[in-house]
Amino acid sequence: MITFLVCLALLVTAYFVYGGYLCRLCGVDARRGVPSAEAFDGVDYMPLPLWKTFLIQLLNIAGLGPIFGAVLGAAYGPVAFVWITLGGIFMGGMHDLLSGFISLRHRGASLPEIAGEYLGSGARRFMRLFAVGLMVLVGAVFLSQPATLIAGAIDIPALAAPAWGGFSRAMLAVLGAILIYYVTATLLPIDRIIGRFYPVFGFLLFFMAAGILGVLLFGGRYSIPELTSLRNGIADAERFPIVPMLFTTIACGALSGFHATQSPLMARCLQSERQCRAVFYGAMISESIIALIWAAAAMAFWNGTEGLNGAIAACGGQAAVLVERIAEGMLGRLIAPAVIFGVVACGITSGDTAFRSARLIVADMLGLEQRSLGGRIRICVPLFAAGLAVIFFLPFGAIWSYFAWMNQTLAAITLWMIAVWLRRRRRNVWVALVPALFMTYICASYVFVSPLMCGMGPVPAAYAAAGVATAAVLLIMIRKIRKDAYFTA
Repeated sequence: MITFLVCLALLVTAYFVYGGYLCRLCGVDARRGVPSAEAFDGVDYMPLPLWKTFLIQLLNIAGLGPIFGAVLGAAYGPVAFVWITLGGIFMGGMHDLLSGFISLRHRGASLPEIAGEYLGSGARRFMRLFAVGLMVLVGAVFLSQPATLIAGAIDIPALAAPAWGGFSRAMLAVLGAILIYYVTATLLPIDRIIGRFYPVFGFLLFFMAAGILGVLLFGGRYSIPELTSLRNGIADAERFPIVPMLFTTIACGALSGFHATQSPLMARCLQSERQCRAVFYGAMISESIIALIWAAAAMAFWNGTEGLNGAIAACGGQAAVLVERIAEGMLGRLIAPAVIFGVVACGITSGDTAFRSARLIVADMLGLEQRSLGGRIRICVPLFAAGLAVIFFLPFGAIWSYFAWMNQTLAAITLWMIAVWLRRRRRNVWVALVPALFMTYICASYVFVSPLMCGMGPVPAAYAAAGVATAAVLLIMIRKIRKDAYFTA
């Protein structure tokens, strides 16, 4: 319990201390104009109240990540607490705040466009394709998983029978219903659905975490393991080493490149630069707290990592099943359905904003207007078609694994962009440079270690190759920074 409480206190304190420092580092100026006023279009650019932008940002970046990822990541043991806490404070929070602030200063531009501004036109072209691909994968994951949960709860034999491609009639019907919602939410102005309902779901995310936290602290039935070493507690430690697997399993809640694609949505709705800390850093710290609670709940509910690993094996790694058991066991059968509803809502709401973000990236890339409904439809149709193709033709395990790696690779690229932005302004570049190097090494080691890629396993040669790749990236970036003769205030 002490480890958990210390981590919780560090996260809360960091919002005021480190978050305040990062705002001073950025040069937050409440007197400057913001995109919601200067580029108002009534669709994507419009001012929203601070409480709404905070809750929408939290829901956009959270999804199933700080719940599913934290529950599965808890199988590594209390070392997961360290990654969630330090990652959330010094990597995820900094990544979200500075990428959001940079987008704000560039009139709410999407991530590939600002990456191109600081990393070059080649990076812009790469990031456009990479980010859209990631958004389609995110949309597919957060379309299929909520649909799986809902379809599994439909106990009607006629609907449970296979219909097409191994999918039941219930599954196809739910997929269709969610897809219709996605299309509607993606096309409509941001205040019609997202601005009205997402704050409610954001509050529900807090409600779920608060209920679990209350049981952990005051229920008297559960014991949260303490951090006594950095030992890998997962059942198959040889196949799933802490480096790099823990850092890709727990992304949302510690560091996630997906967040940088979502921040421009709210950068276009802020009323003042002063709101950046609450909306960007505050939402990330809140997500870390939620992930910390769910990781603690998973370890405590099964009496430690050994029991949790047994439960994961028994359910075939289905995080939704684990979450449902935790909810019923800790909160009872009356409240548990509300938790499951919240989990479904979190997935759906991150899925539609992923497609919305993809629409904006494509629009920025091609210079297409988005005021008219027809302009939005022309972009959305192929995006949704690609998402459905991913669901129907790729196994979920492969989708999730490649999504995890792409997500953290995007985070590493964003961290390098932030480092260049800070260097141009002759400010403290180390706050971004150290995380950028760390995540570059994690992503490179995943390429060499993971059986889905080079498959070398956790051997010295794989880690050495990752070190060489990281050093090569560092040399390229040093050369880039030295050649960059433009420094702006």
